[in-house]
Order: sequence, then structure tokens, then C-alpha cells
Amino acid sequence: MSVGHLKVLVRGAGEIATAMACRMAEAKFHVVMTETDHPEAVRRRVAFSEVIYEKVKTVEGKVARLVDDYDGVMKCWENGEIAVIIDPEAKIKDQIHPDVEIDAIIAKKNLGTKMTDAELVIGLGVGFEAGVDTHVVIETNRGHNLGRIIRKGLADPDTGEPGNIAGYTYERVLRAPCDGILETDHDLGDIVKAGDIIGYVNGQPMKTVLSGVIRGLLRNGTKVHKGMKSGDVDPRGQVTYVDTISDKGRTISGGVLEAIMNHFNA
Repeated sequence: MSVGHLKVLVRGAGEIATAMACRMAEAKFHVVMTETDHPEAVRRRVAFSEVIYEKVKTVEGKVARLVDDYDGVMKCWENGEIAVIIDPEAKIKDQIHPDVEIDAIIAKKNLGTKMTDAELVIGLGVGFEAGVDTHVVIETNRGHNLGRIIRKGLADPDTGEPGNIAGYTYERVLRAPCDGILETDHDLGDIVKAGDIIGYVNGQPMKTVLSGVIRGLLRNGTKVHKGMKSGDVDPRGQVTYVDTISDKGRTISGGVLEAIMNHFNA
């Protein structure tokens, strides 16, 4: 089989899943992504899950389009586009028979992915055991092993700590102050200062403790719960980073592509 004709199913359409899809599309694979009907991506500028609201989304030159069924997937592939379908249980696999399935939901647990789903099944991070749930696991924890291919066993345990950017971890994350509906007039790419109010939940302010650029932010009107990650501020202040895939996404997707090429070129 020519690897250029591989059919790849990506479960999830958030930031990391989008990095997978862009890398696979660049390799000329046919890609379909599955998502819920109400995704809550924070880094929305680089998340194909936004097609649920916008119908079409472009990230780094790759176009994703919302489709309703198998015929829609086929049309996207004919046009060189990435298909996204509302299908949290990934039932579309029974029609397209993917060569590769990548579970990129990052739920920190297995939501139903099995080794029998495709010839090569790949799980990202915690929640999968290579050789049991999936054929391969890719390390997602930042650090020395990020993107490492695991062919037997588990990824490193979840640290619960946000990635370190410019010396900041927990401080970068914007969290809902209480249960309710997020109300904000800020947008991705806005420059903010420490102490600025980014939004309100039931009248309670959600403030940033850092100065920088808003890199991630839930949609205005999103239902949230107390402590829920609702955005993040990048202290580096580079607005261009808002519209581009992160180093983490590129590294993990590189590991995934290596695993695919190794398997099908063996």
C-alpha cells in the first residue's frame, strides 16, 4: 500500500488533535476527525473543533470542513480537505475502515478506543497501554521524552501541572471563579496586563495574574464550572503564536507520523 493513500481517523479535534490532522494532511493522508456537538477548545484559533460552530476552519493552510455523513467525508477527501464529523463514538470508522486511528481526545482515560479499530491504533498520553489498548502510545508530558514512541507499556503519569512557558506554569491558566456562564468581551490575541479582568462568571471576575497575550479563551457564553480551565495567557507576548500550532503539538505529531511510517514501510 502507498502510504499516500492511508485513511486516518483522528478522535478529537482540539489543539493537539488538530496538530495531528495538519501533519497527516501534509503527508498526503486522507483525514477524518470526530468531535462532540459542543466542543470546549481553549486554543480555538488552532483547533478544528471550531468547525462545529463555523462550518469551515483553516489552520496553517490546512482546511477542515464540517460534514454530516460518509458522502461528506468522501467529498472532502476528493477536494484535499480534512473532514470533521459530529461523532463522539467514532462510528464513522465502520464505514471508512481507517488504516490508522489516533485517539487524540487527551481525556487522560480511554473512552472506547480498541486495538481492533484499525491496522494501527495510536493513543496519546495517559489512559492507554501499548500492546493492550493500542499498538502504540505517544508520550505527551513536556520534557525529555515528549513525543517518544512507546511500543509496550504506559506513558508517564499525568503531572497535573501546566506546561512551563517563560518560567510560568499554573500562573498562565485562566480558571472559572465559580459555576455559571462565561461572559467576556476579550478575544484571542488581546494584549493584557496582570490584574486585568478577562471575563465574568455570575458576576465574579476572572482575572489574569500575568501580563501577556491571550492565547486561549473559551467562547463567550460557554457553561463552566468552578476551577475549569477557561483560557491561558502567554507571557512571551507574541501574538503570532495564537494562530500557529505549538511546539508540543508539532513534537507529538512528529512521533505519530514516525510510528505510522515505521509500521507501513516495514
